[in-house]
Amino acid sequence: MDDSELLAAARDATENAYVPYSEYEVGAALLTASGEVYTGCNVENANYSNSLHAEEVAVGKAVSAGDTEFEVLVVTSSERDAVTPCGMCRQTLAEFGEDDLPVLCDGGEDGFVRYTLGELVPDTISPATLGK
Repeated sequence: MDDSELLAAARDATENAYVPYSEYEVGAALLTASGEVYTGCNVENANYSNSLHAEEVAVGKAVSAGDTEFEVLVVTSSERDAVTPCGMCRQTLAEFGEDDLPVLCDGGEDGFVRYTLGELVPDTISPATLGK
Protein backbone atom coordinates (compact mmCIF):
# COMPACT_ATOMS: atom_id res chain seq x y z
CA MET A 1 0.00 0.00 0.00
CA ASP A 2 1.40 3.39 -0.92
CA ASP A 3 1.36 6.63 1.07
CA SER A 4 -1.64 8.08 -0.79
CA GLU A 5 -3.76 5.01 0.03
CA LEU A 6 -2.74 5.24 3.68
CA LEU A 7 -3.62 8.93 3.67
CA ALA A 8 -7.06 8.13 2.24
CA ALA A 9 -7.61 5.53 4.97
CA ALA A 10 -6.56 8.00 7.69
CA ARG A 11 -8.82 10.69 6.28
CA ASP A 12 -11.71 8.22 6.11
CA ALA A 13 -11.13 7.41 9.78
CA THR A 14 -11.71 11.05 10.75
CA GLU A 15 -15.31 10.65 9.64
CA ASN A 16 -15.94 8.41 12.66
CA ALA A 17 -14.23 10.70 15.18
CA TYR A 18 -16.28 11.46 18.28
CA VAL A 19 -15.25 15.01 19.12
CA PRO A 20 -18.16 16.93 20.68
CA TYR A 21 -15.81 19.07 22.80
CA SER A 22 -12.85 20.03 20.64
CA GLU A 23 -14.50 19.48 17.25
CA TYR A 24 -10.98 18.52 16.08
CA GLU A 25 -11.14 15.26 14.16
CA VAL A 26 -7.98 13.15 13.97
CA GLY A 27 -7.46 9.97 11.98
CA ALA A 28 -4.57 7.54 11.75
CA ALA A 29 -3.65 4.67 9.47
CA LEU A 30 -1.01 2.18 10.57
CA LEU A 31 0.57 -0.20 8.06
CA THR A 32 2.05 -3.34 9.59
CA ALA A 33 4.70 -5.73 8.30
CA SER A 34 1.96 -8.23 7.48
CA GLY A 35 0.48 -5.72 5.01
CA GLU A 36 -2.60 -5.02 7.12
CA VAL A 37 -3.78 -1.47 7.70
CA TYR A 38 -5.37 -0.51 11.00
CA THR A 39 -7.14 2.80 11.34
CA GLY A 40 -8.18 4.83 14.33
CA CYS A 41 -9.97 8.06 15.17
CA ASN A 42 -10.04 10.16 18.29
CA VAL A 43 -12.78 9.46 20.81
CA GLU A 44 -13.35 12.26 23.31
CA ASN A 45 -14.86 11.97 26.75
CA ALA A 46 -16.25 14.64 29.06
CA ASN A 47 -13.48 13.54 31.44
CA TYR A 48 -10.73 14.60 29.04
CA SER A 49 -8.14 12.23 30.49
CA ASN A 50 -10.30 9.29 29.35
CA SER A 51 -10.20 10.38 25.71
CA LEU A 52 -8.55 8.11 23.15
CA HIS A 53 -6.23 9.38 20.46
CA ALA A 54 -6.45 8.14 16.88
CA GLU A 55 -2.94 6.70 16.93
CA GLU A 56 -3.50 4.69 20.09
CA VAL A 57 -6.79 3.34 18.72
CA ALA A 58 -4.96 2.15 15.59
CA VAL A 59 -2.15 0.63 17.67
CA GLY A 60 -4.68 -1.09 19.94
CA LYS A 61 -6.49 -2.59 16.96
CA ALA A 62 -3.22 -3.85 15.47
CA VAL A 63 -1.92 -5.34 18.70
CA SER A 64 -5.24 -6.96 19.56
CA ALA A 65 -5.10 -8.64 16.13
CA GLY A 66 -1.59 -9.92 16.90
CA ASP A 67 0.12 -7.45 14.54
CA THR A 68 3.03 -5.78 16.37
CA GLU A 69 5.53 -4.97 13.62
CA PHE A 70 4.82 -1.50 12.27
CA GLU A 71 5.96 -0.19 8.88
CA VAL A 72 4.52 3.34 8.62
CA LEU A 73 2.01 5.60 10.37
CA VAL A 74 -0.02 8.32 8.68
CA VAL A 75 -1.76 10.94 10.82
CA THR A 76 -4.28 13.52 9.63
CA SER A 77 -6.77 15.96 11.05
CA SER A 78 -9.84 17.70 9.71
CA GLU A 79 -7.67 20.84 9.58
CA ARG A 80 -4.93 19.21 7.42
CA ASP A 81 -2.43 21.01 9.67
CA ALA A 82 0.32 18.36 9.75
CA VAL A 83 -0.61 17.39 13.31
CA THR A 84 1.96 15.08 14.91
CA PRO A 85 1.31 12.36 17.48
CA CYS A 86 1.35 13.66 21.05
CA GLY A 87 4.01 12.54 23.53
CA MET A 88 1.86 9.76 24.94
CA CYS A 89 1.19 8.35 21.47
CA ARG A 90 4.86 8.64 20.55
CA GLN A 91 5.79 6.58 23.59
CA THR A 92 3.13 3.99 22.71
CA LEU A 93 4.47 3.76 19.15
CA ALA A 94 8.01 3.37 20.50
CA GLU A 95 6.93 0.19 22.29
CA PHE A 96 6.45 -1.48 18.90
CA GLY A 97 8.26 0.69 16.35
CA GLU A 98 11.93 1.32 15.78
CA ASP A 99 13.50 4.78 15.64
CA ASP A 100 13.31 4.68 11.84
CA LEU A 101 9.52 4.13 11.75
CA PRO A 102 8.19 6.70 9.24
CA VAL A 103 5.51 9.02 10.63
CA LEU A 104 3.77 10.98 7.86
CA CYS A 105 1.69 13.99 8.89
CA ASP A 106 -0.93 15.34 6.51
CA GLY A 107 -0.24 18.94 5.53
CA GLY A 108 -3.06 19.08 2.99
CA GLU A 109 -2.10 20.63 -0.32
CA ASP A 110 1.46 21.07 0.97
CA GLY A 111 1.83 17.28 1.18
CA PHE A 112 3.25 15.26 4.03
CA VAL A 113 5.56 16.48 6.71
CA ARG A 114 7.77 13.43 7.19
CA TYR A 115 9.42 12.38 10.42
CA THR A 116 10.88 9.26 11.88
CA LEU A 117 9.73 8.10 15.27
CA GLY A 118 13.25 8.68 16.58
CA GLU A 119 13.08 12.32 15.50
CA LEU A 120 9.77 12.77 17.30
CA VAL A 121 10.78 10.97 20.49
CA PRO A 122 14.54 10.61 20.98
CA ASP A 123 15.89 8.50 23.83
CA THR A 124 12.51 6.98 24.59
CA ILE A 125 11.72 4.65 27.46
CA SER A 126 11.99 1.20 25.90
CA PRO A 127 12.01 -2.45 26.89
CA ALA A 128 15.84 -2.17 26.88
CA THR A 129 15.63 0.72 29.36
CA LEU A 130 13.78 -1.63 31.69
CA GLY A 131 16.30 -4.42 31.20
CA LYS A 132 13.94 -6.51 29.03
